[in-house]
Amino acid sequence: MSRFFVFPIFFQRSNCVFRSVLVLSALFVFSSLHVFAQEATIVGTVTDPSGAAVPNVNITVTNTETGQVNHFTSSGVGQYVAPGLTIGRYTVKAEGPNFKAAEQRDIVLGVGDRRRLDFRLEVGTTQQSVTVEATAAAVQSDSGEQSFLINGQQVTQLATNGRSVYTLEALTPGASSLQQDFQVPTSAGGDAAVSFNGLREGHNLWLIDGGEASDRGGAGGSDVMPSMDSLAEFRTMTSNYSAEYGLSSAGTLTTVVKSGTRQLHAGAWYFGRNDALDARNYFNPAPNPVAELRFHTFGFNVGGPLTLHPHSSNPKTFFFYNMEWRRLIQGQTLNQTVPLASSYPDANGPGTGAVLPTTDAKGKTISIVAPTGVAGWGANCPGGVSPVAPGSPFPGNVIPSCLIDPNATSLLAAGIFPKPTS
Repeated sequence: MSRFFVFPIFFQRSNCVFRSVLVLSALFVFSSLHVFAQEATIVGTVTDPSGAAVPNVNITVTNTETGQVNHFTSSGVGQYVAPGLTIGRYTVKAEGPNFKAAEQRDIVLGVGDRRRLDFRLEVGTTQQSVTVEATAAAVQSDSGEQSFLINGQQVTQLATNGRSVYTLEALTPGASSLQQDFQVPTSAGGDAAVSFNGLREGHNLWLIDGGEASDRGGAGGSDVMPSMDSLAEFRTMTSNYSAEYGLSSAGTLTTVVKSGTRQLHAGAWYFGRNDALDARNYFNPAPNPVAELRFHTFGFNVGGPLTLHPHSSNPKTFFFYNMEWRRLIQGQTLNQTVPLASSYPDANGPGTGAVLPTTDAKGKTISIVAPTGVAGWGANCPGGVSPVAPGSPFPGNVIPSCLIDPNATSLLAAGIFPKPTS
């Protein structure tokens, strides 16, 4: 199966431009980025009815979704390895002389899988065959890797508050999440707040289609937030994974984007939230206004075969395209300590000053003491003399009006502080 990028190139009648285009094309073709493996592997052993190894058996591995066929041969000890398989559903067939053909169907491979499929061939002719349908999930027995797979169906159907696919990583055994309840689908670093097996959050590694997507300067978060509807599946590897993933000391999260198949598929979606449909914040009782929330996520994807012949039964090239838009307007309800309305200057009448509490929340007596070292202390009081000496407590915790700056009084009257709600 071919995967490629299309670059629009415009030609002019110029040998110089033509040579430049050839050079750029060569750079695109022969340059490559280092990526980690995002495929799967099938291994197995072929034996006869007595348990003896059968060499030189033809192993045919077919992707039933794309029609891609790979051929392998068992070794002298009856073993075979089929590496580099893209994720998907497969049929594996073993054929050898003087034996009935054996076939195993509906083999589902996920990202990073190493699946064992052994064949026990029966004596007969190659025209005869034995077919086995896969019925149960396979147990990982060929490596000590500890990992957790979220398949495409789970990505689509499991609920997330905010449409962030990385919210699902908290389902991994051994994960400890500090993510917020409302995880907005933006690469803002909040997705990194997950620790695996007690290891540091900033040491997680993020891969998309084998390429690293880690924000090295952002405490280990992912610098790419793919659309949930664009993902085929993702796997979280937490322990004993192979050396090719050994770039980080904590969890490794490898994600695979969907691929086109032999059938043309398309879809569209919309996800929205609005404060008119949300419950009121506990600390923001009526009739106070509700913080504004407008969250819109919408997009589409399309994928299928790419062929010049409309009736081709065996396409070799496939495409998949995804586009998603995200719009977020989010207000906040802030909790802040503000003065009591009764403590405002002259709140109890002209000339009454600022009456402050005499006890704290626990009933302990408190005293308000006049500051020291203030230039012009008492200058606004009658006769220019303060009724309270600097360093002495105000009687009854009442600050006289003449000691309060008129600018402060004006600011409080203008509403610099919101009125207390409790």
